[in-house]
Amino acid sequence: MSQSPQEEGAINATTARNKLYSLVKLAAEEGRTTVITKHKVRALLAPLDRFPAARKTDAFPAHVLSTAQRDFGDLVTLAAKGQPQVLLRNTTPVAVLLPADSSSDALSSDTAAHPRAATAGGAVNSQGNQDRGSTPRRLATLGDAIGSVLTDGPAGGPTFGLPGLDTATGGLQRGKLTLVAARPSVGGSLLGLAAARKTALVDHDMVLYAASGPNRDDIFRRIISAETGGEYARLKQGRLTEHEQNVAHQLVQAGDLLMIDDGSDLTAEDIRETAPHMEGLALVVVDRLQAAHSARLPLSGERLPDASQILATLARTLHVPVLAIVDSDDPALLDLLDADVTLMLSPTEDPAKVQVTVAERDFGTIGSAYLQPDLIHARFLDAAAASLGRADSPAGPGLSASTGGTEALELAEAALPYTSGGQQGIPAALTHELAAWRTAVAGGDQEALKEILPSLLQAAAAVAEWPDTHEGHRLAAALRPYGPPVSAGTAASAGQAAAASAPVPVPADSGQAPDNVAAYEEDGADWLKPGDEDDEPEGHVFPALKILKDAVGRSKMHPVPVIRKEERDSGPWPLISEHMDGEPRWVHPDITATRVPYIRANGKRVRRDQIDVPDSFGEGVLCLIDRNGSFPSACSGVPLAPNKLLHTGPLDAYDKTKAGIYLIDVPEWTRTDMPHPLGRIIDRPDMDGRVWVTTPHVKQLEKLVRDKHLGAMPTIYDSWTGKYNESLFKPFYEATRKARTELVQVGGDPYKAYKTRLSIALRLLWPKRPSQRSPFWRPDWRMSMVAEASVRHWSVAFRAVEEGHRLLALRNVDAAVFWTPDGTAPATYRIGTGFGEVKAKFVQPGTMIPEGDD
Repeated sequence: MSQSPQEEGAINATTARNKLYSLVKLAAEEGRTTVITKHKVRALLAPLDRFPAARKTDAFPAHVLSTAQRDFGDLVTLAAKGQPQVLLRNTTPVAVLLPADSSSDALSSDTAAHPRAATAGGAVNSQGNQDRGSTPRRLATLGDAIGSVLTDGPAGGPTFGLPGLDTATGGLQRGKLTLVAARPSVGGSLLGLAAARKTALVDHDMVLYAASGPNRDDIFRRIISAETGGEYARLKQGRLTEHEQNVAHQLVQAGDLLMIDDGSDLTAEDIRETAPHMEGLALVVVDRLQAAHSARLPLSGERLPDASQILATLARTLHVPVLAIVDSDDPALLDLLDADVTLMLSPTEDPAKVQVTVAERDFGTIGSAYLQPDLIHARFLDAAAASLGRADSPAGPGLSASTGGTEALELAEAALPYTSGGQQGIPAALTHELAAWRTAVAGGDQEALKEILPSLLQAAAAVAEWPDTHEGHRLAAALRPYGPPVSAGTAASAGQAAAASAPVPVPADSGQAPDNVAAYEEDGADWLKPGDEDDEPEGHVFPALKILKDAVGRSKMHPVPVIRKEERDSGPWPLISEHMDGEPRWVHPDITATRVPYIRANGKRVRRDQIDVPDSFGEGVLCLIDRNGSFPSACSGVPLAPNKLLHTGPLDAYDKTKAGIYLIDVPEWTRTDMPHPLGRIIDRPDMDGRVWVTTPHVKQLEKLVRDKHLGAMPTIYDSWTGKYNESLFKPFYEATRKARTELVQVGGDPYKAYKTRLSIALRLLWPKRPSQRSPFWRPDWRMSMVAEASVRHWSVAFRAVEEGHRLLALRNVDAAVFWTPDGTAPATYRIGTGFGEVKAKFVQPGTMIPEGDD
């Protein structure tokens, strides 16, 4: 290193910063040395051959190129003072910054020979950590630090884009771990998303979003909802307006700066290994650290303190802010996590405000801010700036404070957990009124709000006890400004309301009850992923999609398997929803059913029913019925129209030669020992009390009228129909039944593969995400098939009740619970493993009722 470099061609530090990648390439590939000047100091950007000791990355300070480019001026200063700085491409040394004058050069060489000696420029080695003993410590003078202190506003780091919070925090500080602490449903994840959106989409800086809770689809939908003001619950169903689709395409084009890691078994070590390879990384968001232990989630339970230390070290090493969300505000846990900065989100007495308390490790509380939850749109708003008159408000610009806008908006937001299905424990009638209220608020329809209010208060009067949860308290508080609830007035109405208020079981395949309001899984989610639309490979145990496509293709009725995209927003297609399945989600009004937490063998947190039976029922046990293959079994005879649906309008009577969808009145059903034959369809009528149903339910109602269980057929006010057919899926059913008979005996992976591909094939009939490719797009086929399964499920249970058995609960399309004093299943069910047959299990009252693969 005694050779003096030529000073011709020397460049200043700013120019070198901008050309750093090309200069490093010249050093690494051509052995070229560049002289860099900064004020009165000089340094060399040199190949490793000039200083071989730099090849040992643990011997000197080392920086990936993206970090080196950002801090280049500081690194030149340190190198000029005699402290070599190694430059890395990913984890490989490629060049080194050295002092340009001989005296400093000698000092640097001496450092290479004696790694524990002090280096020029104030670098010393750590004696307290033997693992890092050879790494020089970087010391800064007051002059080095003063530039970042004497600035206005946040210190150059990422911000949340929420002025009040950014003022309280000073922005997200580089080199520090910031923890957002909030109990479930308060919205902690949305603060992480706010920072990611602001950094990537506004500031155009790189963000690593490590998602241990939500998946990439959830994150993208939340971003679209927050950016467009579209309702998150609707987006979960895959229903995007043209504007939202345009925004989605724009986000995709600009999305290279927001990198999402939602891989399974995500660990803090994975994040630590990924982050250094991202050039220009400005922010790391970890969503989320889960307080409760889960075998499925490494970032949970007792592993969190170690994970927090890894993330804190990552922040210091890369000199970037790391923002982690934890789903708890337990002080004991937060002490263990020991973050540099903690943002505590706490609900206030005003449900329209959340307080954020900012605390630093060494100083305690240093500030606070208030945010307005806008969970309908998966975001927070600055409380000081939020205005009901804003165009993107759920209420819209037409709903003013003078007409109760503040209260109306708060009630709409408080209703979301219940109308979306994420929370339960209130009457179905009240859920229906709240859904109508939210619709009216979203449309700014003040007249509709006035019309809905009396029936809403009447439904609220039927609630004997509000759920003892944060969501329940918020909803009750949101109703108070409208005065005392109106009494239902009659014993019959009260009885119906009491029946409706029993906790409603969720579907067996719904998985974990989400913790975050914005993360509720809608019924429209189909869990499909790219590639599912591809045919199964040769030799697959059950090529379900091939069989289904072949069955449709062989039909002599020339079916139309795909409705063109330009037609999907008109005609019958927007009228079809997942709620037309008619699944019964019912419990007997005389029993107590509660949802209790349960951890499955795979570590997944779910909620399951626990049923308690009154003494008046006498001695007995619960008989749990689980139907086999409800959906494929229904394919043996699904009434549907293979061709397009045509508008046939009002009908005097049901035409048996046609199939499709029909707008009808909700028929009166006074029995309390069975759910309504239309199941959950009745929970979402239109303003005239009418609902859309598919052909299986129309046929069911006709049979009930013939058998004198219903007084009369409901009027058909509108219809979209085509030529009737029951055999379109028959070949698929026969192949599926044959395969099940063989594979259920084999079990193991072959049987799991069979079930997986069977489910995928049927879900592909109506993929919800616009981006999901599929050989089909027929919502009416999918909903007719599911409705047929619901009708069969209800009908068998109804026959059992008619024979004297007591039904306690009817759920989904495959689960029923009976009270059996003699411990035998109702004779209306066939016990076995085939399609249409059931498995029966007997448990004591008060026992958790398993579902699915529990």
